[in-house]
Amino acid sequence: MNAPSSPSRQDDEVNNEEFFLDESDIIEEVALDNEDLPDADEESDMEQVEEPDDSGHIFTGHSGELYTVACSPTDATLVATGGGDDKGFLWRIGQGDWASELQGHGDSVSSLAFSNDGQLLASGSLDGIVQVWDVLGNQRGALEGPGGGIEWLRWHPRGHLLLAGSEDSTVWMWNADRGAFLSTFAGHGGSVTCGDFTPDGKIICTGSDDATMRIWNPKSGENLHVVRGHPYHTDGLTCMSISSSSTLALTGSKDGSVHVVNISTGRVVTSLVSHSDSIECVGFAPSDSWAAVGSLDNRLAIWDVEHSLTRSMCDHEEGVTCLSWLGAFYVVTGCVDGIVRVWDSRSGECVRTFRGHSDAVQSLSLSAARDCIVSVSLDGTARVFEVSGLQ
Repeated sequence: MNAPSSPSRQDDEVNNEEFFLDESDIIEEVALDNEDLPDADEESDMEQVEEPDDSGHIFTGHSGELYTVACSPTDATLVATGGGDDKGFLWRIGQGDWASELQGHGDSVSSLAFSNDGQLLASGSLDGIVQVWDVLGNQRGALEGPGGGIEWLRWHPRGHLLLAGSEDSTVWMWNADRGAFLSTFAGHGGSVTCGDFTPDGKIICTGSDDATMRIWNPKSGENLHVVRGHPYHTDGLTCMSISSSSTLALTGSKDGSVHVVNISTGRVVTSLVSHSDSIECVGFAPSDSWAAVGSLDNRLAIWDVEHSLTRSMCDHEEGVTCLSWLGAFYVVTGCVDGIVRVWDSRSGECVRTFRGHSDAVQSLSLSAARDCIVSVSLDGTARVFEVSGLQ
C-alpha cells in the first residue's frame, strides 16, 4: 500500500490552485545586504533629474533672499553681498573658508558699493542707515540722516564722497573719510530710486518715483534742471545710466519708456521705442554709442543711441531684472527665471547660458578682472560664473 500524499499539499493544489515551496525545493540561497535595497524615498529621489549648475563657486552664508552684490574694482576675488536677513558679507571667489559678516543693520541690506579705489565699501539698508567698512570687514563708521530706506549708493569717481538716495524723497552726501555730512538734495516728491555722479564728478543726476529727473550741482547743492512732463516719463523712474562723456543720461521707467537727456541743458534729446512693461535696467556701452535696456516684458533691447534705432531684440523666458556690459560687445543679463545669459550685442544671439539659481536673479556684478560674473538671487545664494574669453 503506497503512502498517501501530504493532505495539505494535495488539498492546496486541487482546491486553490496555489503552489508552495518546501525546503527540499530550494536549490541555492543568496545572501542580501539590506543596504543594497533602496527604500521608497530613495527610489523617488533617484527618479528626480538633477538641475544643472554652471557656477564655479557658491556663497551660502546668507539665511534669506539676496538683493544686492558688488565686486571690488581693484581686487579680482573680493565680493560683497547683502539681503533680507539684514546682513552683508564680504567674501572671496574660490575661497570658501573666508567671509566677514557686516553686522549692525536693522533691516534688509538693499545696496552695496565699493569706492573706486577699492579701499572702502558702503552698505545701505532699509533702516535708513549707511555703514562704511574697510576691505577686511572692519566698520569705519555709520552715516545717518535719511528718514527712509536706502535705495542706492554711489561713490564720487575720484574720492571718498558718498551719495545715497532714500525712500523719503531726499538724496544725501557725506565725506566717508571723516564720517561728515556734507549736503542734502531735496525737491523730489517721491522715493529717489536711481542716481549717480557724472563720470567727471562735476554733476549729480537723480531719478524718482515722482516721474522726474533732477540735475544738481554737488558743490552748491543747487538744482540746475528738472526733467518732467511730455515728452518724458509718465510714471516713476526705475533706473539710470550716465554716458562716459558725462553728457547724456539714459533713464527707464515703470511706464515702459526710455529717454535720453542732455545733462547740460536738461532736455530730452531722444526717446527709444517703448517696451510693454516696466524697464528694470539700462546701461550705456563703453563707447556710449549703443545702449542696453532690460524690461519685465521679457526682452533685452540693444539700441543705436545716436540714430535711435533698434540693433537687436533679445528674448528671455521671463522678465529681465539686471544687466551689465561685458567689454565692448557683450551684455550680461539676470532674469526672473533664475538664468544668467550673455548676449552678443551685434547679432542679438545668446552666446552663454548659466544655470544654477532656483529663483529670480536680483543683481549681478563683474569681477575686477572681468573674467567672472557674480549674481545674487531670491534663492538665498550668490553664484560665480566664469566668462573668460568674452571681454
